[in-house]
Amino acid sequence: MKRPARICFENVALEFPGKDGPVKVVDNVSYEIGNGEFVSIIGPSGCGKTTMMNMVAGFLQPTSGRVLVDGEPVKGPGPDRGVIFQEYGVFPWLTVRENIAFGLTLSANRKAKATRDEICNRYMKLMGLGDFADAYPKMLSGGMRQRLAIARAYAVKPQFLLMDEPFGALDAQTRAHMQDLLLQALQTEGKTVMLITHSVEEAVYMSSRIVVMTARPTRIREIIEVPFPYPRDPSLHEDPLFGQLRSRVRSLVMREYAAQARQTHETTD
Repeated sequence: MKRPARICFENVALEFPGKDGPVKVVDNVSYEIGNGEFVSIIGPSGCGKTTMMNMVAGFLQPTSGRVLVDGEPVKGPGPDRGVIFQEYGVFPWLTVRENIAFGLTLSANRKAKATRDEICNRYMKLMGLGDFADAYPKMLSGGMRQRLAIARAYAVKPQFLLMDEPFGALDAQTRAHMQDLLLQALQTEGKTVMLITHSVEEAVYMSSRIVVMTARPTRIREIIEVPFPYPRDPSLHEDPLFGQLRSRVRSLVMREYAAQARQTHETTD
């Protein structure tokens, strides 16, 4: 059964100014992310994936078309959308507890101290950071800093998680652990998720749907339904159907990398 749409791209295009005129980055893109869905956006580097996420976050406005959240055009950032970047996005001068509490001190989500403490304790426990409440980010591993970034995003109770390569800087083992930790947290919390990733394996393992984008200007190449139920666990990687789907998505993405290489060659000739 189709889920109610929460995020909607309607014929979206976006151009940036260039030295030889406007550069079209996104071209006539339309798709929806339903309530509670985990949708991954994958495609060649520089094709416009992050640009699309930034439009949902409210950091950019489309040149034409509309980006809607719950039926309303996105006009700017809002507390309903938690954004998690690859660079961790934590404040180095604040402790773990202070980082998680930060959003709860701002006017949009202000909470009394007792409530802040309760929320901080909950998310430190959920992300395995309880023993590091008074530690500063420089004292944490990369995986722990990313757990802190997720905890801080969760603390203000956004309805949407917008994630741009959140595990891209991590080693393979830590990345796999973080994927499982996030999936477990989502089972507990329930969010609508948009993930930007370059990893086919990650997209297939975590998503309910995968949107494969073309080389720039980015358009939708194909939208793929992922047939595996939640919850998921690492044994899924050994499922023959998983391997078939991974190969299918990888083949689509590699064709777009080839198209991108041809574009670059033609531009430099």
